[in-house]
Amino acid sequence: MKNKHILIVTSEFPPQPGGIGNHAYHLALSLCAANYSVQVIADQRSLTGAEEAVFDKTLPFTVVRIPRYQQRFKMYVKRIVATNKSFSNASHVIATGKFSLWNVAFIRLFKRRKTLAVVHGTEVNFKSVSLKKSIDLSLKQMDTIVAVSTYTKSLMSHLKKDVVVIPNGIQLENWTTENLHEIIVKGNPVLTTVGRVSSRKGQLQVIQQIPELLKQFPELQYHCIGIPTEAADFLEKAKALGVASHITFHGSVTDIVLKQMLLKTDVFVMLSTESKTGDVEGFGIAILEANALGIPAIGSVNCGIEDAIKPNVSGVLIDAENTEAFKKGIESILQAKETFAVEAKKWAKQHDWSTIIKRYIALLS
Repeated sequence: MKNKHILIVTSEFPPQPGGIGNHAYHLALSLCAANYSVQVIADQRSLTGAEEAVFDKTLPFTVVRIPRYQQRFKMYVKRIVATNKSFSNASHVIATGKFSLWNVAFIRLFKRRKTLAVVHGTEVNFKSVSLKKSIDLSLKQMDTIVAVSTYTKSLMSHLKKDVVVIPNGIQLENWTTENLHEIIVKGNPVLTTVGRVSSRKGQLQVIQQIPELLKQFPELQYHCIGIPTEAADFLEKAKALGVASHITFHGSVTDIVLKQMLLKTDVFVMLSTESKTGDVEGFGIAILEANALGIPAIGSVNCGIEDAIKPNVSGVLIDAENTEAFKKGIESILQAKETFAVEAKKWAKQHDWSTIIKRYIALLS
């Protein structure tokens, strides 16, 4: 017999990339595994919807996709209509992502259902006053607010509402290394960042410090894996610094290649910074994925990464612009590589979705 019926309204969802979508997907899967009935409302983000249609057929829950329209307002209306239609059948409605917060808060004015907001970071850090106020009003409508990190919670302190911190999770079973053949990866040490090549993910922060890092690690190679949004600009800056030969942009790669690359990585790096629009790193799930393979990380303070790294255990936290701290971080990891590897795996295990979901279920009970 099924437990409560949960409606998840999300601004992103696989098979298209995105941290919010990845979180919503694993939340839905984990609730299904715990015998909850789940429905997801999400946008169609590919041009034709064919990718989503194939993906959705593999899922143990239903997904209502909002079609793409050239006129964006049509999508907004369709989202509201679809959410309103499903609202009545749900015992709890989970909103994740900016528009979903507005959408669910609006419908809750007319239909009383238990609501839970999952806040990742950027949604509560907009520079526009009107945007910020609209999100605040939406969050005040919610019964429960979950932040994916202590940092994200700090961005909501002005709301004077209780906020529960539940860290992001990973599906450990997806991070096995069975049947992987070894590949050759250039560099000693090998530094790797996984994520869209962008100001927020911090690849440029690393590139700008490579000239100094090379003085201590002359064979260092920095590998960037992910959608190459700003890769061309960053490469030009690397050329101007004379370090382009020490950087490789790989673009998007398959899961197998990603694991092969990570297994050859000495230090995973994520020196995330806040973008001009207020886009911030709410957690840094890629860090835990690297940890699951025994790869320690160096990450930046003053963002959600502070919750993704156990300092001096699974990795090292530094100021993103402190080159001396960066050097020392690399050195300390290389000197105690085996210890860091063991502890990184332990840390990742604590964030398996089978553990994380228990905290969500407690809120839904």
